Amino acid sequence: MSLKIIVTVKHVPDATGDRHFTDDLTVDRDDVDGLLSELDEYAVEQALRIAEEADDATVTVVTVGPEDARDALRKALSMGAGQAIHVEDEDLHGTDAIGTSLVLAKAIEKAGYDLVVSGMASTDGDMGVVPALLAERLGVPQVTLLSEIGVEDGVVHGRRDSDAASERLEARLPAVVSVTDQSGEARYPSFKGIMAAKKKPVESWDLSDLDLDADDVGAEGAYTVVEAVAPRPARTAGEIVKDEGEGGKRLAEFLARQKFI
Repeated sequence: MSLKIIVTVKHVPDATGDRHFTDDLTVDRDDVDGLLSELDEYAVEQALRIAEEADDATVTVVTVGPEDARDALRKALSMGAGQAIHVEDEDLHGTDAIGTSLVLAKAIEKAGYDLVVSGMASTDGDMGVVPALLAERLGVPQVTLLSEIGVEDGVVHGRRDSDAASERLEARLPAVVSVTDQSGEARYPSFKGIMAAKKKPVESWDLSDLDLDADDVGAEGAYTVVEAVAPRPARTAGEIVKDEGEGGKRLAEFLARQKFI
């Protein structure tokens, strides 16, 4: 029986670019280059490793976003994923994490799955809640923030590391997992993979394909609202302390003023 793996990915603004907001307080994605979220690359990598160890497995990547989001899918396909699903609809503009989890859950159910793999967070919103929301909507177990992952005999297992300890976790499939940036370096797409990605199938779905209404998503259906934005303050010159025998004391006073100690 084939193991069906779904990987959720996101097309995000380049963090090194100069990002701005539009009049409706959403990120101006036309004003900065976009790319596959780096943390999602680890999810794609782990899904591919699981598929390579399985007797029969498929890896499908799915994203929600405007036309440019297809670039994130192509990157994942060039890494080795077999097919992709792009959910695109004008009414999705302004959708928050809760709405995104609804759309993803509907798409995943429609595609069919045994295992859903996500990154630990997106590099733009950085909320880290979508995997848990997905598991709740799908009604399946979640095993999150894994730095090691594997699948054996219908069970997904892995290791979660913290500052104090490491935990061994497992859940019977179907399940949702998220992986951290410590799970293993993502492979670099080869030229052959890049060329092959151009021929791999990418399905395009809209809200009607998922039996969703515009009121369920978008800014009107969002549970979270951005009320105001402000540019980051310009970087100022730091304080220079000349050590004339009291450098340590001056440093301690500075740290105390900043409430670091």
